[in-house]
Amino acid sequence: MVFTDEATAEELEEQRKKVFDAPVKFSIVIPAFKTPERFLREMLDSIAEQTYVNWEVCVADGSPAGQSCERVLEQYAKKDSRFKYVILGENKGISGNTNAAMDMATGDYIVLADHDDKLTPNALYECAKLLQEHPGCDCFYSDEDKLDMDGGALFDPHFKPDFNIDLLCSVNYICHLFVVSHDLAAQVGGFRQEYDGAQDYDFIFRCTEKAKEIRHIPKVLYHWRCHKDSTASNPESKLYAFDAGARAIMDHYKRVGIEAERVEKGVDYGIYHSVYKIQGEPLVSIIIPNKDHHTDLDLCLRAIETRATYRNVEFIIVENNSTEKETFEYYEKIQKEFSNVHVVTWEREFNYSAINNFGVTFAKGEYLLFLNNDTELIAENFIEEMLGLCQREDVGAVGARLLYQDDTIQHAGVVVGFGGIAGHTFIGLHKAENSYFHRAMSTQDYSAVTAACLMTKKALFDEVGGFTEKLAVAFNDIDYCMKVRASNHLVVYNPYALLYHYESKSRGLEDTPEKVARFNREIKIFSGRWPEILKDGDPYYNPNLTLRKSNFALRDLKKEKIGEPYHLEV
Repeated sequence: MVFTDEATAEELEEQRKKVFDAPVKFSIVIPAFKTPERFLREMLDSIAEQTYVNWEVCVADGSPAGQSCERVLEQYAKKDSRFKYVILGENKGISGNTNAAMDMATGDYIVLADHDDKLTPNALYECAKLLQEHPGCDCFYSDEDKLDMDGGALFDPHFKPDFNIDLLCSVNYICHLFVVSHDLAAQVGGFRQEYDGAQDYDFIFRCTEKAKEIRHIPKVLYHWRCHKDSTASNPESKLYAFDAGARAIMDHYKRVGIEAERVEKGVDYGIYHSVYKIQGEPLVSIIIPNKDHHTDLDLCLRAIETRATYRNVEFIIVENNSTEKETFEYYEKIQKEFSNVHVVTWEREFNYSAINNFGVTFAKGEYLLFLNNDTELIAENFIEEMLGLCQREDVGAVGARLLYQDDTIQHAGVVVGFGGIAGHTFIGLHKAENSYFHRAMSTQDYSAVTAACLMTKKALFDEVGGFTEKLAVAFNDIDYCMKVRASNHLVVYNPYALLYHYESKSRGLEDTPEKVARFNREIKIFSGRWPEILKDGDPYYNPNLTLRKSNFALRDLKKEKIGEPYHLEV
């Protein structure tokens, strides 16, 4: 399915007639260097065709003598005084050339563009519309797609989440179209030459750190041309750019006071893995509810005791109505074998929320790790991976990547709205397969993660009231994450915290009238507690993507109506 959200001719005509109450002026800043004439003309023509007219173009050409675009630029400037340019006579590098273009800007907002790409005709109109609705916004970005060399085909649309700082620290997902107020651009000091290759990444970090309000326009407003030397299609062509990107991330951490050990290559060039410093050696209390299944429990517990590299842990096993004699014999044996294993007994009916809340009352740790008894670590440092994030002041909960036994994904974050309520992302995708823009392998913020493996601060858990006990079986972990976010903390998914979750793929079917009634009751409770996100959509998921499947496929607007109930398909 090829996606297009291009405005119709009628819509574009209506946009041209629109009079804004407080129109802003946009300065489109373009560094040029030995630009093919055809590509430059296509970019400039795409600006001339904008339905919003209060703009200027500022081109700084750093091409060597005899190879400049002056002839083309002069033609446009003579025809329309909004086209401005300077011939630098030397190449000052991508940062120097961009700064020279920015120096010419007189607009209220700076729009960054490359010399061989294209804007959609409604790009600046949508920017002006956003600023009309959010006049305090000083930094925003749009979705984008790619344009082939002939300019005839658009492909690979990138539908992005709203601002997601941990995804930004994993990959420059913002990229194009990026718009920043002139005042903010001046405050952060423009582009820095030592980051050439990732100069926009460094600039975006510095802008978002200082911005008063960051917004996202969930529409494709920019066509990024791909050719063999472009990092968009051939990342190995600019390995130096990825080194500069890693330095940009580390410098961001230093400025905001986050202590990181290092930033290393992730699943691909341009995808980064941040390793954080663990502050001290805090006790982590691992809470595991258990009913029989002592063999599963032993595998889970023993793997952590014998293979996990983080040692300062205690286990709180919450015994929940087991009936097998062997289970109780196992409890006695395991507590004798490991002094940090404690079995406590829950004597009432099954209620996942209440059972975990009860287990927490016995926890001595500063951090809580909720864990299902049918999990087994794969990454021996999974606790450090989660703890490094959880120790950050802005983070309230951290989730892991969980695989089924056949190495396909069981959990890689949760989107509220999947299947009508909430569901896991990328279910059934093999761990070796590429996900949508590598999202399954990128550390990022989500609205929720599963409590099959969830770490949180004990103090925060107590502050927000733990798990909501009205949600006895379903959505209690999603609800907890929503409470964490409501307390102004992030919920972060970390793909490098990797475990098996031996849950059956068919588990969770509501196959009795009682279970169906309870499930529907809990849907109603959850919906009543968090109506806004179900109505407005998950900010960490793009409205152009489907809620019917977990693979970030494009939404079929003819078949899928917002608010329509349906099942999540794998």
